[in-house]
Amino acid sequence: MAEEEREATQEEGKGGGKKKLLIILLPLLLIAVGGGAGAYFFLFSKSDEEQTQVKKPKVSPEEVGVMYKLEPAFIVNLADPEMTMYARLSVTLEVSDQQVLLEVQKKEPIIRDAIIEILSNKTSEELRTPEGREKLKLEIIKRINTILVEGGIRNAYFTEFVIQAE
Repeated sequence: MAEEEREATQEEGKGGGKKKLLIILLPLLLIAVGGGAGAYFFLFSKSDEEQTQVKKPKVSPEEVGVMYKLEPAFIVNLADPEMTMYARLSVTLEVSDQQVLLEVQKKEPIIRDAIIEILSNKTSEELRTPEGREKLKLEIIKRINTILVEGGIRNAYFTEFVIQAE
């Protein structure tokens, strides 16, 4: 029995040394890993921010074209078969220069007719989604650019967009 107690205390002594070593090395390892991670984020996070700042395009006032609002707003019947739906829409056109603006003003009745034709062939379901409105913008731009000879419009903006049922 005495021999068994001696063996047990010897095993505890041997295991105790390993435990002490583990207790000392584990916090040192955690500190080293934490320091490395902190250094990585400190050093590389700034360069990522600088890269994203460089990649952002800057819009200068020269890049924005001349704006022309088509007055009055468009009010059209939509192509919904099951019920009468109306759309009220205000459109502002962005043109590249004054020469194109003069042509837009001269051909405004033709442009308005084209927009009314495009709108009256749309259903309320097509126009309620953001994708549908973006598609409508692209159709308007494409159609107006076929009408203009001097140049084309850069973009069309909806300043008012309402769909209503009767």
